Amino acid sequence: MVKPKREDLNQFLIAHLNTIYDTLQLFDRPAPPTQEKVSWNDVLQMSDHLSKQATIETPKSESLKETMESYFNALQGFLLCCHGSTVGAGSTLSSIIHLSVKQIVDSSFRLLQGSVSLYEGSYGKDKKPSIPQLSGAVWEACSGFKKVPASNIIAIGRGITQVAVSMKDVLREMKEVKPACPSPESEASGDNNSDDDDDLGNDLSPEEMEVAQMVAEIVPDTITVIKELIRVITGMIKLENPKDNSGFVDSLEKLLKLCQGTGVQIDELGACVYPPQELNKMKQTVKIIQGNLDEVESEVNRLKNSSDAFSGACRKLRNSMIHMDTELEKRCEAEVIVEMQNVTLGS
Repeated sequence: MVKPKREDLNQFLIAHLNTIYDTLQLFDRPAPPTQEKVSWNDVLQMSDHLSKQATIETPKSESLKETMESYFNALQGFLLCCHGSTVGAGSTLSSIIHLSVKQIVDSSFRLLQGSVSLYEGSYGKDKKPSIPQLSGAVWEACSGFKKVPASNIIAIGRGITQVAVSMKDVLREMKEVKPACPSPESEASGDNNSDDDDDLGNDLSPEEMEVAQMVAEIVPDTITVIKELIRVITGMIKLENPKDNSGFVDSLEKLLKLCQGTGVQIDELGACVYPPQELNKMKQTVKIIQGNLDEVESEVNRLKNSSDAFSGACRKLRNSMIHMDTELEKRCEAEVIVEMQNVTLGS
């Protein structure tokens, strides 16, 4: 068999890669609802086949072109099959699938490019491509693909869970803040927390500590709402109908965005605890969280799948925020009075 020329191999590689990346653009949007949905098990079987081709077959110089042709066909088939599985997928699930698929395509590109470079000998000194390593990268990408959620509910549930994990980090920070001055009891015992003098948050005044404690109450209440919401969502699994679920999925996507927005505000609230505390900013942040909570509860009620535990968690969080808003308002008014007195005395 006559060996293909270097130019032929490069042109062959580029042409097929262009075709693959054109196909990859299909993932910019889910497959239309009129298209027949491909089962997720079929997609996983295609990814296994692709992984085996990348790791088992070692292209010989004489058959490199044929091997690449076979691999490209398998990759193209995988992409089309995978896109066919996105019928009814929401934006969250679609983006996860797109990202995972792109990792497989990119690692496949590096494998094929490395194979051509090895055949050509067009690599620099000490830069000889390692085909086993490149094949392993494809295997890892295909293995990671198996972790892609198989439904909208699972994808959105994971997204909301990540919000709760982030909130737990804020809660941990709130529990670590300490007052600037030791209490009389600790002075009497000789314990001045000298080892912790450099810790962030040790310079909070008693008034600032009261604000920090209010935040430390709101954060776990918010986490509880998130946990109960996840229970509500997981209880909706039987309600998901692939043939007619656009409104249902839109509701779940809205809930995820509201939770993510609340997570951002919780981060902001935690950051505001450290001096100088911006009370007005904290009031605005609490107001946004309250608005998000109202929308979340309204959306869950619209889905007619609420629970007593979820409603109770929302009520407890709302009461905590009303208490904090009232206390912050008092402090803001006190600051204004002090400023006015200073102006009067100064004049």
